[in-house]
Amino acid sequence: MRTRRIGDVQVGAIGLGAMPMSIEGRPEESRSIAAVHAALDAGVTLIDTADAYHIGADDAGHNESLIAKALASYGGDTSEVLVATKGGHVRPSDGSWTLDGSPEHLRRACEASLKRLGVEAIGLYQFHRPDPAVPYAESVGALRDLLDEGKIRMAGISNANPGQIRQAQEILGGRLVSVQNEFSPRFRSSEPELRLCDELGIAFLPWSPLGGISKAGDMGSAHAAFARVARAHGVSPQQVCLAWMLAKSPVVIPIPGSSRPETIRDSAAAADLELTPEQIAELDAA
Repeated sequence: MRTRRIGDVQVGAIGLGAMPMSIEGRPEESRSIAAVHAALDAGVTLIDTADAYHIGADDAGHNESLIAKALASYGGDTSEVLVATKGGHVRPSDGSWTLDGSPEHLRRACEASLKRLGVEAIGLYQFHRPDPAVPYAESVGALRDLLDEGKIRMAGISNANPGQIRQAQEILGGRLVSVQNEFSPRFRSSEPELRLCDELGIAFLPWSPLGGISKAGDMGSAHAAFARVARAHGVSPQQVCLAWMLAKSPVVIPIPGSSRPETIRDSAAAADLELTPEQIAELDAA
């Protein structure tokens, strides 16, 4: 697979979002592990997880433990795989999503993630979502400290606006390597963040990148362009969507969620799909 850069690490241009493997409606563990193995076989070397990808409070860290198990059981070399996890979201016993961006929580969360992943340092640790109850500088400052202590090798942020990206870059002393925001044909509000990441040379990781075209039958008329381009290339609309994102900037690395071997194989193939300038313009306007 073609590669792109996060910090000083080269990863496959398409990553794997592992959340569907652990939240409500998750499949049998064997299918999820098979999906991770299929991703690795296809050249995926970025796997995105989080300590909050689980169901109940007694299930905390399910996804991180699952990814660690899948990597350990893979027959090939996994030394080049970058596991990116996140802290700052909490799922209490009622299954809701709450926030805790306090430095104390982030430190505890990082330590727990280190144990579940079975590593001495986390490859990429991301602040999951701003907490209105905690000054943003304090939350990002916790990542800076973890970076300085060698608990994490790289630091990123998620669900951030341009001001927060610039603030994080300053607090981290120029060491911010990634921003993970929602971006898809249906949700394009993160265009300003994508442009800023392109300007600063920071990786932009779109989460839920297939929003709006997850299933062919669910596509609205506004996204019919993706189906038209897909027919022209003989591929799926999902592949076209990911190729369109890759064409936007060399800093873009989509992380489509998957829990099936066949869907991650299809997504991974988007790294080699070349769209024409005319097709890209059509999709931009869709």
